[in-house]
Amino acid sequence: MESNRDSARRSRMRKRQHLDDLLNDVTLLKNENSRIEMQMNMYTQDYVAMNSKNTIMRSEVMELIDRLKYLNSVLHFVEEFSGMAMDIPEIPDPLLKPWQHFCLSHPIIADANMLQ
Repeated sequence: MESNRDSARRSRMRKRQHLDDLLNDVTLLKNENSRIEMQMNMYTQDYVAMNSKNTIMRSEVMELIDRLKYLNSVLHFVEEFSGMAMDIPEIPDPLLKPWQHFCLSHPIIADANMLQ
């Protein structure tokens, strides 16, 4: 009987230790989950900010291309009516297609809502 009591006590202690270990693991995993979630939120905010800046820069590029086209047309007009040959540079092809990057790279396809 005494041996059974000791065995039962050891079994309860092992179960309690196992439960404490599991609770400790849960706490650690919850902390890690919170850290990862905060990091994801930070990355999402960075992505949204960068995407906003890229949108602004794309619209600025389009505006500058329009200005360059207008100035080139003025130069062509002056060249035609003055008879003077002018060195009018052509608009580089990458500027005409701002959505195509000069370097070969894979686009990042992401959305701020996909992480929520």
